[in-house]
Amino acid sequence: MDAIAILTGGGPAPGMNTVVGSVAKTFLSKGYRVIGLHGGYSGLFNPNPRTTDIDFLLADDIFNRGGSYLTMSRFKPTDKNFEEDFNLDFFVKNNIKLLITVGGDDTASTANRIAKFLTEKKYPIANIHVPKTIDNDLPLPAGTPTFGYQSAMEMGSVIGRTVYTDAKTSANWFVVAAMGRSAGHLAFGIGTACHYPMIVIPEMFNKTTITVEKIVNLVVSSILKRKIMGVEYGVAMISEGVFHALSDEEIKKSGVHFTYDDHGHPELGKVSKAHIFNELLEKKLTELKIKVKSRPVEIGYEVRCQTPVAYDLVYCSQLGMGTYKLFSEGKTGCMVYVSTSGEVSPLYLKDLQDPTTGKIPPRLVNIDSDDVKAVINTILNYITPADYEAAKAYVANPADYDFMKILEW
Repeated sequence: MDAIAILTGGGPAPGMNTVVGSVAKTFLSKGYRVIGLHGGYSGLFNPNPRTTDIDFLLADDIFNRGGSYLTMSRFKPTDKNFEEDFNLDFFVKNNIKLLITVGGDDTASTANRIAKFLTEKKYPIANIHVPKTIDNDLPLPAGTPTFGYQSAMEMGSVIGRTVYTDAKTSANWFVVAAMGRSAGHLAFGIGTACHYPMIVIPEMFNKTTITVEKIVNLVVSSILKRKIMGVEYGVAMISEGVFHALSDEEIKKSGVHFTYDDHGHPELGKVSKAHIFNELLEKKLTELKIKVKSRPVEIGYEVRCQTPVAYDLVYCSQLGMGTYKLFSEGKTGCMVYVSTSGEVSPLYLKDLQDPTTGKIPPRLVNIDSDDVKAVINTILNYITPADYEAAKAYVANPADYDFMKILEW
């Protein structure tokens, strides 16, 4: 019997199980055996990989769950791994005709390496990738979201609304940090859904360098504006991406002590960005003698294994079923793409990669779009020149907290 193998790589996103379950149901109905591989790519470089045959009952049981039934891994094989450890027998003995991978662009690149390697070994195999990330930063055509983003934003907004209610109830401020290493989609989406008075994402610094002082001053700007409005509460949403964009010198200036990796870079993933931003804000408020209580809240790992919402249940089902359509058409070395109109087509990495670097550039928040501008100009609260006189009751130099001046807009 012909078989397919499917694995999940990288970190989780809502909808992983929906993709796996939909792939399994589709290929089982066409007479294929479906083999689930645990441990991401590490299983293919192991003489005894841990696998599970996915039958209909298992597929039906997992398709609407959060997390990933197939355990995940960030393992990335080296050339030496290919030379010495690759388990070719796994493909040969199981008569595997297609490898389906679910993950980010690194997972897709490794899938292509494996397909080329197997072809060299005279065992041609198709490979189709299903792209995922809650960061929504993969440059899919026509602004199509990456799967998992809608569900992560929904859960983040549930947490975010509760935090905002707490701020109103206790008359204080919260500093919330949301995931997004290079793009601010998740932070901006949650902040917009919750009507936060300040949202800080890396894309806002398109005309000036990101510094700790500027990040903190943007939050202070919102606190001052709300004081002028007679509002003593609020929440500031800050994307973790602004912290990742800080120079090493700026990170040292923050006064936070980090552990460092083998390359000498601070291990930012081990610390709470919300805690760091809140500490910096409290220090600044103390210097200004402004009495405001603030508390940190991190939105990160809490949303990655969220039960997928209806949008992602449908979208991920379409992606899973779409892999069979592409496979039946002889497509390989591609990602499955489902347009907003429901059309399934192959998407090749070469069409997304930067022609010079070969890397896939992240899709950033379009800071100049009408919807983003509307949020910035309407929902956010911050100091403008019209507020300078009133702001002097709290600070000697209101212009230092002018939103537009800070960003040099």
